[in-house]
Amino acid sequence: MPIYDFECSDCGERFEALVLRNNTASCPKCNSQKLEQQISMFAVDSEATRQAHISIARKKNAKIQRDKSIAEHEQAINHYD
Repeated sequence: MPIYDFECSDCGERFEALVLRNNTASCPKCNSQKLEQQISMFAVDSEATRQAHISIARKKNAKIQRDKSIAEHEQAINHYD
């Protein structure tokens, strides 16, 4: 099943869509069918890129956990005020 990259001519939204034989795609943002098919980028995956993605995800998760912990601490302190 082919997945194509599109850019909407009306709103400029870029998106991917699975387009079967007789179906037409429409923009998920504005529902327009005035679309330009874009050249699809191919993905190169290696152990190094996988490790880099894991590292980025761990850093984001650590920040989220830290922010959550700070918010819970502040709520506990301010709960009785």
